[in-house]
Amino acid sequence: MSAKVRHFIQKSDTPHEPNAWTVNEWLCRPDLVAADKLLLVRANMDPMHCHPFHIHPYREEIIYVVSGRAEQWVGGEYRMLQAGEIAHIPPGTVHATYNPHPEPLVFLAILSPANLPPELGAAPDPQDISSEEPWRSLRQKHGLPACRLRA
Repeated sequence: MSAKVRHFIQKSDTPHEPNAWTVNEWLCRPDLVAADKLLLVRANMDPMHCHPFHIHPYREEIIYVVSGRAEQWVGGEYRMLQAGEIAHIPPGTVHATYNPHPEPLVFLAILSPANLPPELGAAPDPQDISSEEPWRSLRQKHGLPACRLRA
């Protein structure tokens, strides 16, 4: 069925995409449904893993914790989020999601817009800035444990 007419995504339709940070289950993106303003992914993060500091240059994001606990950074500020809590990340804002806990973390990432104009879509998204200061040493200064990537 074409994304232009599809209104439902069932579990068997959900593309799974492993990456260095999580195993993503895509629930909404333009090739799945006729949504051009929204992206929705259920991210599954292993214990002691992370999606280190990065930015989405032109996309706004909401992180919603489904299960587990997230050490969520927005800029230089962080909170420990539990199920039912969110973080809002404006476009171009440095952020990171860490799981320094022994249990898995599952969260929804809602981003907008899904489709960017061609002149903006050429920029990498996300842009990893975890090796740049102050982000490279920020967690260490707070006495927080190192994390692992999947790959």
